[in-house]
Amino acid sequence: DFFGPKIGFDVFRFENGKIVEHWDNLQEKPQKPGPSGHTMLDGPTEATDRDRTAANKALVASLLDDLLVNGRMEKLPAYFDGDRYVQHNPAVADGVSGLGAAMAEMAKHGMAMKYSKVHRVLGEGNFVLAVSEGTLGGTPTSFYDLFRVEGGKVAEHWDTIETIVAKEQWKNGNGKF
Repeated sequence: DFFGPKIGFDVFRFENGKIVEHWDNLQEKPQKPGPSGHTMLDGPTEATDRDRTAANKALVASLLDDLLVNGRMEKLPAYFDGDRYVQHNPAVADGVSGLGAAMAEMAKHGMAMKYSKVHRVLGEGNFVLAVSEGTLGGTPTSFYDLFRVEGGKVAEHWDTIETIVAKEQWKNGNGKF
């Protein structure tokens, strides 16, 4: 509860067993579940397939590059298991069809989402977190996307989307990334 209920991701860097750096991304907690009935907090939480960490990180990095940085939307179906894909974003329905419809609707209303840089791809087993920046409707935005990979395809997605405040408003000189 940071000035109201929020959903967030925290990333820490450790040295000698101590936290030396911290990044986060926070978004308002929605009042109700998304179109498919999922919340931003439900779903599996235990990492499996630890031997697939590198492959799963490579899959997510490729997905980000193809779809969100370069807009190659024709490649969308290759990354997902069709409409078995579970979506936890409160504005997007399950399935590739739900994702495609949401992106088209956003673009129609001038809310195009464009990733310009992927800063980190972190993972353990079947869970991969991507830390990226870009714009949402032309506004500088930070995107944290958590993917659950199953059988070489994205099976589930959680995210937080936060506006990047102007540098004059920063409380420190470290930046968002």
